[in-house]
Amino acid sequence: MSTGDKINKKQLGAALIVILLLVFGGKILSDISPKLGLSLITGLFFGYILTRARFGFAGGVKKIYITGEGSLTKALLVMFAVTIIAMAGLQWAAAADGAVVKYLVEGDAVKIPATGSVKSLSLATIIGGFIFGIGMMLAGGCASGTLTDLGEGAFRSAIALLFFAVGSVPGLSARYAFDQSALADFSTIVYLPHYFGYIGATVISLLLLLVLYMITRKYESFRRSEGHFEELEYEERDLPLEEDEADSFFSFKTYHKFFMERWSFMTGGLLIAVMFIFVVNTTGKDWGVTSAYARWGVAIFDSLGFDMTGPAFASYYEAVQQGLINDGGTIRNIAIIFGSAIAFLLAGKFKFDFNFNLKDAGYYALGGLLMGFGARMAKGCNIGALYSAISNFSLNGWGFLIALSLGGIFALKVFAGKVNLIPANRYQAEKENAEQISA
Repeated sequence: MSTGDKINKKQLGAALIVILLLVFGGKILSDISPKLGLSLITGLFFGYILTRARFGFAGGVKKIYITGEGSLTKALLVMFAVTIIAMAGLQWAAAADGAVVKYLVEGDAVKIPATGSVKSLSLATIIGGFIFGIGMMLAGGCASGTLTDLGEGAFRSAIALLFFAVGSVPGLSARYAFDQSALADFSTIVYLPHYFGYIGATVISLLLLLVLYMITRKYESFRRSEGHFEELEYEERDLPLEEDEADSFFSFKTYHKFFMERWSFMTGGLLIAVMFIFVVNTTGKDWGVTSAYARWGVAIFDSLGFDMTGPAFASYYEAVQQGLINDGGTIRNIAIIFGSAIAFLLAGKFKFDFNFNLKDAGYYALGGLLMGFGARMAKGCNIGALYSAISNFSLNGWGFLIALSLGGIFALKVFAGKVNLIPANRYQAEKENAEQISA
C-alpha cells in the first residue's frame, strides 16, 4: 500500500489549514496582548497531548471502575507526583525571597506563584466535588474532557459545554450564599508547607499518592481474581509499526510515528505535568479551566437580560464587559478544542459523532449543569480544585478528590445501563448473559 493510500490527505489538508488559521489568529491575539498568544499556544499543546494520549481526569475514576484496569489512574498519580516536586522547588525559592501564599498577601507583598489554588476546605468543597463527580459521568467527561471530546467531533460535548456554562451561574450564587452563611465558619484553609515545611509537605503528598497507587494496584488484582478485568486495548492503527532500518525517513512509518501512534497514558501524564509547570513559570498562575466557563455563563445570562452586577457575579461580569477575547482562560479553553481537533485530523481519525438519542442528550445536559454548579460550589474542577490544589499543597484538593471520586462512583452505580456512556453493572451484565445462555 502506498503512502498516499495510508495517509488521509483530506484530513491532513484540513489540519494544515486549521494550523495556518491559528497562526494568523495567534498573531492577532499577540498584538492585543502577548499573554493571549501564550494562552493560545498552551491550550493547543494541552488539547493535543490530552487527545494523543486519550488522557482524561474523569477516566481516572470511570475507567478503573468499569474495566478494573488502572493504567490511567496510575499515570494521573505519577503526573501529580512530578508536578508536586517541581512546584515545591519553585515555591520554596519564592518563599525564601520573602513571597507569601496568596491568601496572606497584603500591601506590596509578593505572591508565591500558583498559590491562588490554595483555598478553604469546607462543606461547599465536599458538596461541590460530589455533584461535579456525578455530572462528569453523565456528561462523559470533566471540564477539560468536554473540550477535548468536542475537538474530536463528539457533538454530545457541545450540549454538555453549553449547560456547564449555564450551570455555573447558579453555582456562583450558591457559593456566595454559602460564604455569607454561618456554615462558612466551619471552613479551614491549609497550606501544607506552613505546617510541615516544603520538604515535609512534599514527602507527605508523595506518600499519600503512593498509598493511592498501591490501592490501585490492589484493586486491579482484586478485579483480576474475580474475573472482571479488561486489558487496555489500542486500535490497530494506534499501535507502533514495526521498524526497519531500510525504511526511508520520509515514509509512512515516520508519519505514523510522529502523528498517528497513540501515546501511553504515562507519556500523556508526564507531558501534561511539563505543560502545567510551563504555565506556572510563564504566568505565575496555575492551570484552571472552569472560571472561563463561569464567564461564559455570565455572558449568556447577561445577553438574556438578567442582572449580573450582583456581588456573586461581579468579577466575572467585569471580565465579560472587557470582552471575552481578552480573557486568557477563554482563549486557552478554545485552543484546547482546536489542539484536540488537530491531533485527530493529523491521525486521520476525525469524525463528527451524533450517536445519541434525545434521552441521552438530556443526561448530557444534566451532567453539564451539575458540573457547572459543582465546580463553582467547590471553586474548581478536576484541574483547579484537584490537580492544581494538590500540586500546590492545599488541603482542599484532597477533600475534593474524595468527594469527586464518591460522586463519580455513585453516578456509575445509579445510572449503570441507563445512559449510553455508562455500561451496565458488571454483575448485572454477567447475570443477564447467564440468563440468555440458559434460556
